[in-house]
Amino acid sequence: MTYAPILSPEVAEAKAEGRPMVALESTIITHGMPYPQNLETARRVEDEVRAAGATPATIAVIGGQLHAGLTDEQLEALAQAQGVAKLSRADLAACMASGGTGATTVAATMIGAHLAGIKVFATGGIGGVHKGAEDSFDISADLRELSETPVTVVAAGAKAILDLPKTLEVLETYGVPVIAYGQDAFPAFWSAVSDLPAPLRMDSASEIAAAHKMRAQLGLPGGQLIANPIPAEAEIAQSVMGPIIAQATGEATAQGITGKQVTPFLLQRIFELTEGRSLDANIALVLNNARLAAAIARELG
Repeated sequence: MTYAPILSPEVAEAKAEGRPMVALESTIITHGMPYPQNLETARRVEDEVRAAGATPATIAVIGGQLHAGLTDEQLEALAQAQGVAKLSRADLAACMASGGTGATTVAATMIGAHLAGIKVFATGGIGGVHKGAEDSFDISADLRELSETPVTVVAAGAKAILDLPKTLEVLETYGVPVIAYGQDAFPAFWSAVSDLPAPLRMDSASEIAAAHKMRAQLGLPGGQLIANPIPAEAEIAQSVMGPIIAQATGEATAQGITGKQVTPFLLQRIFELTEGRSLDANIALVLNNARLAAAIARELG
């Protein structure tokens, strides 16, 4: 028997009525920024999905139960909770079996969304191949999840702290469609463009939805990565971010930071080096992705 997540009243009503839904991850709440900014941002993203004509479903594990959609009280409690686990495919079941509370990464959110019958998921940026992976083998489970779980993921590309060329190569190997929205270049998270061409381009939510449906009709496993560039007014140019990312990465290496601690360290250090601009850009791109995801969900409806 397949596990059924607990649906919030809002999500349960939307599902019963066949209304469009958009999944949202919860690590941005617990591991992305401090309280109360994390709560304010989570509410803003949910409101953006609603304003664009869809129902938001934030995915999280609370007391061993997988939830698709959180009440405002649950959202506030999660935003203030301490010691919340960061869950990917490998540790999702263990957290639930032990009655724990955890926030979902891209991979775990895709699993939760699929179990809840939600076809579209908006996030900031996916994980990918870390720099130096040829020695460390540090590759995010997000890439494998995209090849297995049939959810269309809207992100501003992969996080720019990663090795973007290798990330695209692994996605190609796994057969994951990487579709840039409205441009030919692959976006680089805080920056609207990189020097990498996107494998595919689509210019409308209807095209993206049609491709999602066609994959299902062909019996192809996995989802799609929609690389949605950050709005121009919010971006930080790659020429500015490149040296900052290099400095932060060098500091992480010098301090022996590895595994799951790498990404939080780099994001915090980049926040400091950009005097907060990176976080402002991050929030802007998540809101932008929420709008596009809602448009795709409406087309799929």
